[in-house]
Amino acid sequence: MAFYILCALALGLILLLLGQPRWRAYRQRRVLMQPFPAHWRKVLQRRVPLVRRLPVDLQLQLKKRIQIFIAEKAVIGCAGLKVTEEMRVVIAAQACLLVLNRSMSHFAQVRQILLYPGAFITQRTVTDDIGLQRDQRQALSGESWAQGQVILSWQDALEGAAVADDGRNVVLHEFAHQLDQENGEAQGAPPPAAGDRQYNAGRWKRVLSQAYAQLQSQVQRGEQGLFDHYAAESPAEFFAVATEVFFEQAADMAAHYPALYQELRGYYKVDPASWH
Repeated sequence: MAFYILCALALGLILLLLGQPRWRAYRQRRVLMQPFPAHWRKVLQRRVPLVRRLPVDLQLQLKKRIQIFIAEKAVIGCAGLKVTEEMRVVIAAQACLLVLNRSMSHFAQVRQILLYPGAFITQRTVTDDIGLQRDQRQALSGESWAQGQVILSWQDALEGAAVADDGRNVVLHEFAHQLDQENGEAQGAPPPAAGDRQYNAGRWKRVLSQAYAQLQSQVQRGEQGLFDHYAAESPAEFFAVATEVFFEQAADMAAHYPALYQELRGYYKVDPASWH
């Protein structure tokens, strides 16, 4: 009897797992049957000026992505912050730029966004180069966890959206980390979509490594180039910062880092340098 019960439970689990994609697709279709709320459109116009630069077809696609994102992802206020619809729309609009012309399944692991009013304090034990441990306190505007959590400062998220051409956007940055963490620890090499023939792992590694090395040389010489010096911390941070620049300063990246621009253009399936 116990054997049959275990078999039944196993079969039920298999059917549940097989049914999840279909159930998710059904829910998404139900969401998209609803019109895009007029007051959300006003939020985009007022708070996320980058959206106005998108071609009309991408604007329409982005709105559908926003609807699904808001329906599926929990935004939880922290430190007394009360989350509003405007906050959800501003965050969703920026995050969903990363999945235009791509599947929303890239964010399947994202479970919740923890939203603080402003910069939040973290305290960790770090080990220095000689093996000594010490407590380190930092004020951060965002963080991305491999467990599907994104932590954001609302003030920084709002300011990042308001200035659409400075190459600094904490939402783009942290959700780029989530893409990088799709197959484990962030390493600056997010997995491509299944069947993506444009992606070449060897070329990706070569191009990003060259740009990363160029940035490190600039940092050592004390020069300020296109990328924030923070991008020299690791290949993962370089990819996240490069994503910010790709969407907000595309023409500059295409001019100064043409090979890198082409790699990101192939990965993200959009061409921001052509947006006006």
